[in-house]
Amino acid sequence: MALMPAADIDITVPLVRRLLAGQAPDLASLPLQLAPNGWDNAMFRLGRGLAVRLPRREAAVPLLQHEQQWLPQLTAGLGIATPAPLRCGRPSSLFPRPWSVVPWIEGTTAARVPVGERRQAAADLGAFVAAFHRPAPADAPYNPVRGVPLASRDEHVRARLATGLIPYRGEVERLWPDLRDTPPWQGPPIWLHGDLHPENLILAGGGLAAVIDFGDLTAGDPATDLAAAWLVFDEAGRRIFQHRVNDAAPVDAATWRRARGWALSMATALLSASDDNPAMRLLGEEVLVQVLAG
Repeated sequence: MALMPAADIDITVPLVRRLLAGQAPDLASLPLQLAPNGWDNAMFRLGRGLAVRLPRREAAVPLLQHEQQWLPQLTAGLGIATPAPLRCGRPSSLFPRPWSVVPWIEGTTAARVPVGERRQAAADLGAFVAAFHRPAPADAPYNPVRGVPLASRDEHVRARLATGLIPYRGEVERLWPDLRDTPPWQGPPIWLHGDLHPENLILAGGGLAAVIDFGDLTAGDPATDLAAAWLVFDEAGRRIFQHRVNDAAPVDAATWRRARGWALSMATALLSASDDNPAMRLLGEEVLVQVLAG
């Protein structure tokens, strides 16, 4: 059962106010309120246009540090909003972890929008991915489950299939080996967002307003991010996304096949680890239908 991990530090409005007073006093008097939390970070809205993001558990600390170190330079000039830190808080006696002040981004996650209505964002996301995907340096963050060879996910996919929680099991068992055995990426490690699913895309006015949550930032096979073609869109949106990516820099057929394989792997993860989150279960079912459709 996939329950949200418990926070190991009690992060409250008074605590965040004290952190701001000590390290960002010009922001400390702005209105502050708790916003919805994720698995890794507590979020507080600060004034109208800012938010404070703090790791709610120790495992999230390196993820936030990666964002602080890399995100401002990687996303500058890309034309889509991101939570690139505006201020970087230091560990202190009040709170022993780094924390960030980031933009507050208005809009709706793509997961709350019917899949057929997301296609208006497909060209924008394709342009973002094409621009973000560039060769990464040797010291880029390593992620053992993103950007790695697709075949390395085989044991995990098969274990999820064995749970009996995956619908269309026969079709998945036939398709997975075919996608898994696609020739691996032979190019240089490419910068990756690492987790481009609908919960990490903000839509406004039908279009793409922001890409959020770069905690899985890493480098490797671009197919990991190109899986968004199946994770986010229906067939029509998928074609728009693929055409926009290919217009910027043509992607070979093997990479698109691995991307479909990555989407299949991620769908099985959503389906087998969302007992406490019906919305994620629904997303997994939706992605699986798109993957099986081709």
